[in-house]
Parts: sequence; structure tokens; C-alpha cells
Amino acid sequence: MAKLNFLAALRDAMAEEMRRDADVFVMGEDLRQNLYGSSAGLLDEFGPVRVRDVPLAEAGVIGTAIGAAMVGMRPVVDITISPFLYPACDQIISIAAKSRYIYGGQTSVPIVLRASLFYNAGSAAQHSDRPYQFFLGVPGLKIVVPSDAASAKGLLKTAIRDDDPVLFFEDFNLWSTSVRCDHDDEADRTVPLGRAAVKREGADVTVVAVAASVGLSMKAAEKLGQEGISVEVIDPQTIQPLDEETIFRSVRKTGRIVAVDPAHRTGSFAGEVLARVTETAFASLKAAPRRVCTPDTHIPFAPVMEKGLYPSVESIVDAIRETVA
Repeated sequence: MAKLNFLAALRDAMAEEMRRDADVFVMGEDLRQNLYGSSAGLLDEFGPVRVRDVPLAEAGVIGTAIGAAMVGMRPVVDITISPFLYPACDQIISIAAKSRYIYGGQTSVPIVLRASLFYNAGSAAQHSDRPYQFFLGVPGLKIVVPSDAASAKGLLKTAIRDDDPVLFFEDFNLWSTSVRCDHDDEADRTVPLGRAAVKREGADVTVVAVAASVGLSMKAAEKLGQEGISVEVIDPQTIQPLDEETIFRSVRKTGRIVAVDPAHRTGSFAGEVLARVTETAFASLKAAPRRVCTPDTHIPFAPVMEKGLYPSVESIVDAIRETVA
């Protein structure tokens, strides 16, 4: 079996969908130069009409893409670093998310906004945000946060085919990672939105994690398994729609839950998971739920100060031990 790199998986997903559907095109900063590694060969194969470089004007770029989507195209916009979504919030929230509703279903906005989570990289306060949870309270948006190359490819293909706007968040810490897979099997494999993946089965505690925190949680589960603590690890894959039932079913089995999320603690996706579990499966809980998140502070530039802020194998292990104590 060959290895599939995370960035190559994204490139393959876009290329395959562009071959499948002539209405799919990509646009973003420095795509033609393949600056970030996920657009290699697209310009040569599909030409400048379907591979478009854009200026530093996020509101205008996303507004243009929304207009194209409304008339039948399927744009995939690489917005580069996720905080660059902020200048375009009016377009995303007021237009992309609401248009199907306010026009009574007469239009749809099949647009994908790709945005990297550029944290743990010395990028300082303005470029290090993990803002997927910021958009959770916006009806009409679908939000994808993959945890490895295989799921990223399948989820991106599904997102491109979806008729609703999709925010697709890509964890920078996964860019250099690879997974083993059969490329023939991967060629047209899609991953449904709204279906979680149980990455590891367990009996003592449920861990729900997103993005690179899934891999950290798997390492924590492996370590605790040597101590006789059986950990079930769930990767939601999409946080909107959220596969609640898989989470509830696991909590009813284990009686404990830890949510791991590299976003800030207040208003986090982790907090939303714990709220829903408490509302629906409270009677099954044997211990108080725990969150492992980033403290509510801006991200410093100094790597030595930044590194300890995010979830780690050690902090996940500590939280799990607290729940089973």
C-alpha cells in the first residue's frame, strides 16, 4: 500500500472533482505557483480559466465565488490562513449561509472555503486562530475539520459536490503527515458529511477530538491502554452537521467523556459536545465531563511560550485519568 500525504490528498480531491464536473473551479492566493503545496499541476491540466489567482481582498474574492455558485458553478476557494475569513464574514454569514433560506429555496450556494489552521507554527496572534467554532452558531453552513489525509480527501470531494456552503478547515500540523492507503480504492471514495469515525474502540472513557488532536488522543489512548484504561476515540470529521448519535452511544457505553479541541476553551466545539452530552446522556455519566482546550489567551509569537498552550498527549492523559479516578 502506498502513502498518501495530507496536502497531496487535497490536491487529488480537487483534481478528481474538476475532471468529473466542468463546473468546478479553484481560486486562491498563489494557487498557480503551488505556494502551499496543494495545487501542483492544476494549472497545467485545467488552465487559467479554472485555476485563478486572486488579490488580497477576501471579501471581494468570496463574494465573487458566491455569485459564481449562485449561477451554477462550484468554486473551491483557498483562503489560505483561516483568520483571513474574518474580513469576509459579511459575505459568508449574510449571503452564503442565508441565501437558500431568504430566497425560499430558489437558489443554492455550492461553495467550498478551504482555510488552514496555522497554529503551533510561530505565527503569532493574528494568524494562529482556530476559528471553526466561531461559525458553529451560523445556520446554513457546513463545517469540516479532517484529522488525516484519507478523510481529508474523501470529505473534500463530498464538500465540493454538496449544494450548501462548506467551510473546510485544514490543520497545518497535519500537512506533512501521510497515511497508508490503496490509491485505486481512494480514487472515487467520498466520506459523508455528518458521520463520525470511531478511530479506536474502548470501554472506560470516550474521547471526542478534532483535527490534529485526534492523533494526539490516539497516542494517549495507546499509553493508557498499557495501564489497563480502555479509551474509545471518536473523530467527528464534521462539526456541523454533527453525528451526535455516535457520541451518545459511546458515552452510554463508557459513562465518561473527554473532549479535546485546539480552539480556545470558551465557546469551543468541545464545550458544545459536552453540553449536548449533558442534556441527552446525563444519566449515563459516571464522572464529570472534561475539556482539553487552549486557554483563553492570544497566541504569543515566541515558540517556547506557544508550544504549551495547545492540547498534548500529556494533557489528554491527565484529563482521562481524572475522569476514571
